[in-house]
Amino acid sequence: MSGIRLLVGTKKGAFVLTSDAKRKDWKVDGPHFAGWEIYHMKGSPVDPDRIYASQTSAWFGQIIQRSSDGGKTWETPGSSPDDLKGPDGMPKGESNMFVYDGIPGTHMWYDGTQHPWEFKRVWHLEPALDNADHVYAGVEDAALFESKDGGKSWNELSGLRQHDTGPKWQPGAGGMCLHSILIDPKNPKRIFIAISAAGAFRTDDGGKTWKPTRTRRWVIVCIASRSTRRNRTLSSCKNIGT
Repeated sequence: MSGIRLLVGTKKGAFVLTSDAKRKDWKVDGPHFAGWEIYHMKGSPVDPDRIYASQTSAWFGQIIQRSSDGGKTWETPGSSPDDLKGPDGMPKGESNMFVYDGIPGTHMWYDGTQHPWEFKRVWHLEPALDNADHVYAGVEDAALFESKDGGKSWNELSGLRQHDTGPKWQPGAGGMCLHSILIDPKNPKRIFIAISAAGAFRTDDGGKTWKPTRTRRWVIVCIASRSTRRNRTLSSCKNIGT
């Protein structure tokens, strides 16, 4: 019988829920990272045991977490435990520093003035369809990053942020976040992303160049992929007004 797994990120930590196909009884594992906000969790369609999670805190900052055993144990790829402690022993969120490529420049602020591009947190993690170590990250302020070593290091696909419309992008009520990433299963170089409140964009060359789509007012993204090796379905769905 097929198994069902839900990855749930909350303001109180991360949870892994499992059930059989009937979905009558559920086993709840968690909270992991209790007391931290988990903005997103996503399992790899290549290896469902590989899970990425975005752990963040207004006090301590941003940390990327990774599991290779379905959420039983976690690690911070590219960072040692000592790297994540401040001088006084308190947590320090500096896992996998996300640095904009070149001079970030400015974008429009709420009041119509220009505001410097500033990294705040990772809103969305999207593993590639053919490699468990290849993963994309959508961040705030809006930009798309890529890791090819399982989250140890990240590079910005700066063609998106440097689009002609970039200086006119303005944050929505929740900030200027890249909240959705969709990879075309037939063409992995074709990627769709959505930004609040800049709209939706598409690349056909793996992130070098981008063009706006016609979906501007509402962005509805539902991502589903099936792992035939383990007979599991992994999904991530969002309905976000921009």
